[in-house]
Amino acid sequence: MTGKKIIYYMLAAFVAGNFLLIYVQYNSAKNVNNLIEGNEKVLTEIDVINNLRDLNRAIVSMDNRTGSVLYAKDSSTQKNNNTKVITIQSYIDNLQKISDDDSSVKYIDVLDLLVHKKLLLGKNTLAILDTSTKNTGAVLIASGRVKELNDSIRLVTHFIENSRHKLLAKVTVNIDKSGRKALNSGTTLILLVLMSGAVLFWIIIVTLRKQTQLILQLNISEKKVKEAAKLKEKFMANMSHEIRTPMNAILGFTNLLKSKNIDSESKLYVQTILKSGENLLTIINDILDLSKIEAGMMRIESAPFSIRNLVQSIEIMFKAKTDEKQLKLLVAVDESLPDILEGDATRLTQILVNLMDNAIKFTSKGSIEIKIINEAGDGKIIKTGITVSDTGIGIEKVKLQTVFERFQQAEDSVTRKYGGTGLGLSIVNDLVLLQNGTITVESESGKGTSFHLVIPFKISSEEINTISLSDSSTISKTDFENICVLVVEDNEINQSLIKHLFKSWQLDFDLATNGKEAIDKLILKKYNLILMDIQMPEMDGYTATQEIRNKLKSDIPIIAMTAHALEGEREKCLSYGMNEYISKPIREQLLHKLITQFIHIKVADVLQKKEIANVDTSQYKYINLQYMMEVSNGNTGYEKTVTEQFIEAIPDNLTAMEKAWKSSDITSLQQLAHNMKTTISVMGLNKMLQPYLDAIEYEKLNEEFFWNNFLPVKSICDASVKEAKQFYSTR
Repeated sequence: MTGKKIIYYMLAAFVAGNFLLIYVQYNSAKNVNNLIEGNEKVLTEIDVINNLRDLNRAIVSMDNRTGSVLYAKDSSTQKNNNTKVITIQSYIDNLQKISDDDSSVKYIDVLDLLVHKKLLLGKNTLAILDTSTKNTGAVLIASGRVKELNDSIRLVTHFIENSRHKLLAKVTVNIDKSGRKALNSGTTLILLVLMSGAVLFWIIIVTLRKQTQLILQLNISEKKVKEAAKLKEKFMANMSHEIRTPMNAILGFTNLLKSKNIDSESKLYVQTILKSGENLLTIINDILDLSKIEAGMMRIESAPFSIRNLVQSIEIMFKAKTDEKQLKLLVAVDESLPDILEGDATRLTQILVNLMDNAIKFTSKGSIEIKIINEAGDGKIIKTGITVSDTGIGIEKVKLQTVFERFQQAEDSVTRKYGGTGLGLSIVNDLVLLQNGTITVESESGKGTSFHLVIPFKISSEEINTISLSDSSTISKTDFENICVLVVEDNEINQSLIKHLFKSWQLDFDLATNGKEAIDKLILKKYNLILMDIQMPEMDGYTATQEIRNKLKSDIPIIAMTAHALEGEREKCLSYGMNEYISKPIREQLLHKLITQFIHIKVADVLQKKEIANVDTSQYKYINLQYMMEVSNGNTGYEKTVTEQFIEAIPDNLTAMEKAWKSSDITSLQQLAHNMKTTISVMGLNKMLQPYLDAIEYEKLNEEFFWNNFLPVKSICDASVKEAKQFYSTR
């Protein structure tokens, strides 16, 4: 039964109940009125009977007085007889008011006549006695006549009394009936009220029961939805790994093949494979973003960022693509727009990347323009207007309403000609809405398209020590006097990196190789900050942090260091009591900024430029020395040390991983794969090897899957060690 029907039924029951109550109340009132009227009639009948009796008594009394006058020859009571006559007349007048019974009225009229005759006769008799010549015979005749009238009066009175008794009996019966009806009506009314209360209570109970069942069903449905969302999320994650693993293998080996000396036709084939693989990865990323948004997992962070540096990075990112298609790339930022804003720079970058990808894809000639303007502000919030326009194929007006819908493209032919899933603009729209922004599109077929979005950002009061893209080798000068940092790290190469950096910063530190050792050092010595690796033998970083917070009751700042680059890793570190998170390979500028931030040291205004030695890297196909050069700051001793450690560690790691697999020691294998990410980072091999190492660390392994991921790692590492030895010989 639907809700509307229930409401209608309840309304009908309410109306019917009201009518029934009115009817019962009406009958009850009617019976009560009848009861009152009947009681009044009873009182009237009693008065009538009393009048008749009083009338008889008055007549008898008057006869007695007349007799005393007659036989006693006493005329002193004549005056009293006149009073009795008046009284008798009043009784007759009262009886004459009766009009509710025809027989009574007829007898009362006869009684009235007889009484008047009686009174007249009595008057005449007394008049005879008053004469001087008293006629005794006449008096006796009158006395006989009086007796005859008295008998008639008694007879008529008897008839009247009988008639009134019958009427009184009838009235009494009616009173009884009315009383019973009134009592029944009251009882009925009480029963109706009780029944209505019971029905209402039953309806309330049934309604509450249904609501309870509905709530339970909703809870069950909600749990099922959540479970479905989790299953979907897990499925998407598994699918992404299943697809990414072979795709990364394809791209990795394609890059290796590209670096080989092959003929021009083969290079074209390799380039096509590489391009197709990159497009496929883009589609996978779009689908994953979409699933995150649908599951409510897409989080919008807020942190200070430089809008001009962000736009500059976008310009550099797409410069090669626009040059390849001979397109002009125009970038303009309004001078009135503050440079440092607070918001999610990552999501803004994602929005601009999607819009730029679309613009370049659908533009064959002309230009692409990014324009950032200050639309409005109140001193704390600024509405940042961003326009991305192109001179491409455009969109028909009838299609403009659907461009932000999922799996929608301007025309069916677009998918065949340009590729894509139609998810990019939908994701852009969702990301803009998540940041409380708006997005609109203007386009004309054949003349280009312009996307305009407005996102509110906070005007940041912080100053960011941003490092220019064109001058990335600068770092702020800082006085670390009387500062000591505890470094908890088990990887030798990472230890060497931190030793080198801290030595160049003149920052004092102690080293611990696991969490237990770190706790022992904290008990004996006071430190200003802890750099905590996550995965270590004996006691990992999570357990060590909980020991420090719960047992040592210390609030010392802890910065997590981990090779994990997964979504939610930072939140996990914070939930265990850590203060911040930095991913490996560690960037010198970011580490410096975090340390100065948490030990509350002011950074000097002067930036020191680091001299980076010019090294010819064109001869190396695998290793990338850019990271090492940035960190070393021209220190060849450090370069030789970490290169030597790399050359020694890699073969041992590979042998240990193969041995762990053959002995089915999956835990050790995953630990080795994780630690190896730090070891290879010094030679810039993360991009090439991380997908394989992630697969070994996180995926469910079988024989084929392990070797498909381990063999590329071994092949690349063997070649990298040879190149590292070559580089070592030059230092």
